[in-house]
Amino acid sequence: MKNQLKRKYGLFTAICMVVGIVIGSGVFFKAQVILEKAEGNLLTGILAWVIGGLIMLTCVLAFASMAQKYEKVNGVVDYAEATVGSKYAYFIGWFMTTIYYPTLTAVLAWLSARYTLVFITSCWPDFPLILSAAEGGCVMGPECLALMMVYLCCAYAVNALSPKLAGKFQTTTTVIKMIPLILMAVAGIVSGLLSPTHLLVSNFSAVNIGLSGSIGAPLLASVCASAFAYEGWIIATSINAELKNAKKNLPKALIVGGIIVVSIYICYFLGVAGGASTDVLMDANQGAPVAFTNLFGGVFGNILNLFIAVSCMGTMNGLMLACTRGMYALAARREGPAPQVFGEIDEQTNMPVNSAVIGLVFCAFWGLYFFLACVAGTWSGPFAFDCSELPIITVYAMYLPIFLMWMKKARGEGVWKRFILPILAICGSLFMVYACIVGHGMGNVWYLIVFAVFMLFGALFMKKKETPRRQTK
Repeated sequence: MKNQLKRKYGLFTAICMVVGIVIGSGVFFKAQVILEKAEGNLLTGILAWVIGGLIMLTCVLAFASMAQKYEKVNGVVDYAEATVGSKYAYFIGWFMTTIYYPTLTAVLAWLSARYTLVFITSCWPDFPLILSAAEGGCVMGPECLALMMVYLCCAYAVNALSPKLAGKFQTTTTVIKMIPLILMAVAGIVSGLLSPTHLLVSNFSAVNIGLSGSIGAPLLASVCASAFAYEGWIIATSINAELKNAKKNLPKALIVGGIIVVSIYICYFLGVAGGASTDVLMDANQGAPVAFTNLFGGVFGNILNLFIAVSCMGTMNGLMLACTRGMYALAARREGPAPQVFGEIDEQTNMPVNSAVIGLVFCAFWGLYFFLACVAGTWSGPFAFDCSELPIITVYAMYLPIFLMWMKKARGEGVWKRFILPILAICGSLFMVYACIVGHGMGNVWYLIVFAVFMLFGALFMKKKETPRRQTK
């Protein structure tokens, strides 16, 4: 029996797959954050989207070269093992299991809860459970935290108990998430330019000096924030095994798909700016939902808020899928804590139940931390950092040894694939790291301490290389 995937996808299908994989729900969250960090300067915000997109394109093309060479492996962990070594791959896998995927999943759970509560409070202002809705506090109140935890548990239950249902839900929400993006982009830009108030023009005119300070701190902070919305691109390189004429079509699909993603994000960003003033958009208790209501009216605008909530749930569901399999992926290599426990598969659901449980625990931990430190602001001072951005920038830092070793080992590749692309990707990754240092300041220190603790704990469970026994006569 042949154990190979058939090459069944053409260029157009590949482009659609890239767009569908990369475009997530992070744009609904980070469009507001980017505007805040850009100090209300729309031009700085647009530039941040462009720079973040260019960095994504250079990195994804560099990994596409690896995908074409190592066609039997998928994912950054496998690329790390092929280029740097198994130990480095283990630490990346441990990081993604304990920090990376759980933090992203928790943020999407909060975002799902936020838009759900916005929908509920708009339909039923006197809903008894939403005690602080009058001031918009449902976004940052205990109600949102409770609903976030409920969503995490539901995503866990669906993925752990009914994988087929999880897959159908994922497919449906992929289509749903495009609806509010396209509608807001078109309606917001048209209304912002042609309405009597010319709101979009006014927002561009009311410019703060977004490049104030040395080396443009607002721009760097905004670029750092864009990383969350662009994340997921590494998965796009895995389609090469099923792509016809992959060596030509994969780079084309990634470039065209990447340009489409950047264009959609910028258009949505402009559309939101055409629906509300920058002061309103930067308000944590108002933001993009106000723009939807202004443009589409109370009823239809609120329905779009529900669509956003559902699309965020879909992205959260996909991330929870990775969380539930994190410890199992390590256990399959006989690494990590108790591989015999986390490597077990339930006979009825064909799911790694023990791995799924610990994945939910990590999500709950980071969800509580994100809410207290980044949303409600209850936790400040030591060990307070933005866990929605710093783990993503960490991945960019982890790419650096992979790119360097690729240049050393890829002797059969041409100059473009072996040197130019990885050098551009290294420059982009270093820019992301520098932007993070400038944009997050002391938060980087607190994060690195926590990161080091997690990595040291993971080192305790690294698989030791077996030394051959000396034969005795």
